[in-house]
Amino acid sequence: MRIDYDISDVAPYINWDYFFYAWAMHNKPDAEKAKLRLEAESTLNKLNGQYRTHALFIIADAQSDGDDVLTENHRLPFLRQQQPHSECLCLADFIAPKSCPHSALDSKDGQQTANSQIGIFATTVDMGLETDFAHDDYQKMMIQLLADRLAEATAERMHEEVRKHYWGYAPDEQLTMHELHVEKFQGIRPAVGYPSLPDTSMNFVIDELIDMRQIGIRLTESGAMKPHASVSGFMFASPKAHYFTLGKIGEDQLEDYAHRRGLPVTVMRKFLLSNL
Repeated sequence: MRIDYDISDVAPYINWDYFFYAWAMHNKPDAEKAKLRLEAESTLNKLNGQYRTHALFIIADAQSDGDDVLTENHRLPFLRQQQPHSECLCLADFIAPKSCPHSALDSKDGQQTANSQIGIFATTVDMGLETDFAHDDYQKMMIQLLADRLAEATAERMHEEVRKHYWGYAPDEQLTMHELHVEKFQGIRPAVGYPSLPDTSMNFVIDELIDMRQIGIRLTESGAMKPHASVSGFMFASPKAHYFTLGKIGEDQLEDYAHRRGLPVTVMRKFLLSNL
């Protein structure tokens, strides 16, 4: 499913705290932050109608098999916490296991819960937001930081629509923007490169599943996305799903993960160096 948004559609979903952090303004007086935000919102108004943002996602039937998630055509390998005193969590834990698929049936209306499905997504902005303003360093920086926020805001808007309509497991959800930003909704949306999903090479797997070129995303050899203002990842809807930090993993898991990915250990080591 592809959704294209006007900037005015997703601007209300921007988390301005991260914007201020990017400007190193988070500790500045409120008046200074308000002035910067006013300038940013004026810039967004000028960009609206000229540029758009884009979301792409699928919702697939799924079962977990150990630390993997199985869909109809793919095996998605994930990593598990190994640190002492951790919960030893893996993202695959939030999908019903292959051994007891009926545990994922919801008694309400006989519908399947997201325990038996997984979402795969990517969001991005028009490339022009990263290339059309090189003549002015200040404007280039302002629009690049806004583009980053717009890509995240697009993921926020898309995820809300997925929960309420496309996946439909939370049709009656009514949350304020603050509640969205502090993740009061059911389920999680871990992005590639974030603490529970640090392996950027997973972008190649996601690309196989949804073909990110449909919304203008291309991948570098390292799995980085272009435009830079892009987000990709997975959606889990289990009420038990929550974010966690993977932390350090051992050589045993590195080797097992490389085997499950079908890649040499030396390759996976490069992608997971900070977790070893």
